Amino acid sequence: MKGLRYIKGWTFLIILTSFMLFQSNLPVYKDRAHWEKTGKIIWEVPTEEKVIALTFDDGPSPTFTPQILDILNRFDAKATFFVIGEQAEKFPDIVKQEAFEGHSIGNHMYTHKQVSKMSLNELINNLRRADQLILSLTGKSPHFFRPPDGYYDETIVKAAESLDYHVVIWTWGKDTKDWSNKLASSIAQQIIKDIKNGDIILFHDQGGDRSNTVESLKILLPILKEDGYNFVTIDELMKHFSTNDTKDI
Repeated sequence: MKGLRYIKGWTFLIILTSFMLFQSNLPVYKDRAHWEKTGKIIWEVPTEEKVIALTFDDGPSPTFTPQILDILNRFDAKATFFVIGEQAEKFPDIVKQEAFEGHSIGNHMYTHKQVSKMSLNELINNLRRADQLILSLTGKSPHFFRPPDGYYDETIVKAAESLDYHVVIWTWGKDTKDWSNKLASSIAQQIIKDIKNGDIILFHDQGGDRSNTVESLKILLPILKEDGYNFVTIDELMKHFSTNDTKDI
């Protein structure tokens, strides 16, 4: 019995040591406050100017992206399209049109995978593949990366830094959830009711029926424009950081 207790004791120590080693290799979670101070992840831009950034994920779509581009052009609005590499490969002319019309192209990975389960090398390779494709279509490498589902951690930031990217999420409360079959009027009202200078708004132009997205833009763009707001790309928004802000962007 004494020998059995001795073996059990050593088994417990081995298990405990293994667990501690495993824990020590896990990335330390750092919250929004940390990342905002570094400027490596962006949720919004503090500014006194009446500017906001419209962003569209998951495209391009041969059906809905051209409709969105027409509406943006009608209201002299610029936006940022976070494209998926696979989609851009299928519809390269739409990406070229986005860039030609003065919109910004962001990197949303080559494939829309669950990034929380990807290694650093997998992330970098996936990002780089999309980066090279966007460069070949537009003549410019993107500066901004939006991870699928807005997921972020230290590995995501390291992957972004490897390509000299900033990670861009969206302003809390400004995810339109247009993928959830919300009415266009509800989407527009959600944005209009508490809009703030420097907000980054999340829409989608692909991944399902985006008719509600298109219709919501027809409602909210004229209202916000009448209220004095300008719609800018993420690149342009970054230039509006308040002079009192100390982030290293």
